[in-house]
Amino acid sequence: MDLVEVAPTARPPVCKILDYGKWRYQQQKKEDKARAASRAGQLKELKLKTVKIGDHDLLIKINHAKEFLKEGNKVQFTLQFRGREMAHQELGRDIFKKIKEELFLCSKVERDAKMEGRRMTMVLQPDHKTAAAIKPGDAPPAPPQAGSSLNIPPRPTAPATPAAAKPAASKPAAAVAAGAAR
Repeated sequence: MDLVEVAPTARPPVCKILDYGKWRYQQQKKEDKARAASRAGQLKELKLKTVKIGDHDLLIKINHAKEFLKEGNKVQFTLQFRGREMAHQELGRDIFKKIKEELFLCSKVERDAKMEGRRMTMVLQPDHKTAAAIKPGDAPPAPPQAGSSLNIPPRPTAPATPAAAKPAASKPAAAVAAGAAR
């Protein structure tokens, strides 16, 4: 047993009689636990196996990334190029551009898209932006509408006019009157 000063800054200083080795071990465990809790988030990796990934599959990966970023972790996207895909690296850059636009509100780019052999990687880190802090020029462009990749023009919308609404309202009344007369 040893006489150990456990609180030297207290008035009066506090001492205890205990096993110094055991006390030191417990103190080291507390420090390690505190250090682990204060450590920044881990690096999570999401792998994209090919540039021919479907839109829905990409959205699932993006949703996983959002969860990781909300937990405070960094996210590394890795895109693997296979065979002749190496000749079309711009497709990979387009995919990473979509990812950056989708995750704009909850992340910022730590390391932009970079080729390393047959892989393209990008690292995002959490960034908690508030709606007031986002300037109108900073916002990413609006996501494309459904069918835009198929070159389908949007449906024309008919202008709603009060004159057009009145005949439609009187028509059911006339039909009811005709039905009652039979």
